Amino acid sequence: MKIFLMAGTEDGRKLAEFLLSNGFEVTASVVSEYGKKLLEQYAGIFINDKKLDAAELAEILKVGNFAALVDASHPYAVNASKNALDACARVNIPYIRFERATGFTAHLRAYHVSSYEEAALKAAELGKNIFLTIGSRNLKIFVELLKDCNITARVLPTAEILAQCENLGLTPKQIIAVQGPFSTELNIEMFKHAQAEVIVTKDSGQIGGADTKIAAAQILNLPVVVIDRPKISYPNVAATFEEVLKFLALKGEI
Repeated sequence: MKIFLMAGTEDGRKLAEFLLSNGFEVTASVVSEYGKKLLEQYAGIFINDKKLDAAELAEILKVGNFAALVDASHPYAVNASKNALDACARVNIPYIRFERATGFTAHLRAYHVSSYEEAALKAAELGKNIFLTIGSRNLKIFVELLKDCNITARVLPTAEILAQCENLGLTPKQIIAVQGPFSTELNIEMFKHAQAEVIVTKDSGQIGGADTKIAAAQILNLPVVVIDRPKISYPNVAATFEEVLKFLALKGEI
């Protein structure tokens, strides 16, 4: 059974390995060279590393005669999920979303917002030294809206991302370029070193380190601005790899 897997996350890669071990023929889709290298370790996997719009993805699904699409893209990769839903509808194949569990735990000083712009404005209300743990893709919004604040951005240590930070005017002092996962203790030390007054994060689940960020903020009594997950109506959702397997098994019997 041929499966097309949106696999640009750590849990997406683990799901690829799980499906391969259960006898599926898997084509995993990623949009970065780093993601591609991580997937290449799995014997028998096929990899698509080209960014696809809905029409291009639909053509691949049709020509490749795929039986189903499993969407394990990042919880905030809205366009990727919408393109996958659109493509599946065009070629009439089953779609299932693997949705990682939330990593958010209760914190009295948590402020939930629905957009990056709203997060920047709320953070500015809460303090001047703002520690961003939201990745690099939306840094421009914060740089433009927080000109009167001091930003510290924690990002992946790639040449492309560091160049992006430099182009946005961030100084080396404002950049922490390191790859997680981060323990609660390490988060505490980073927050203290940056003299953070506000933490901005996303609910990217335990695998994305949301739990240890919140725990560190609680210990330091820091406010946290949480950008909530986008609201998308998925036709089928699985919370575990076993649920994905059950869904695919049922579709394979039809």
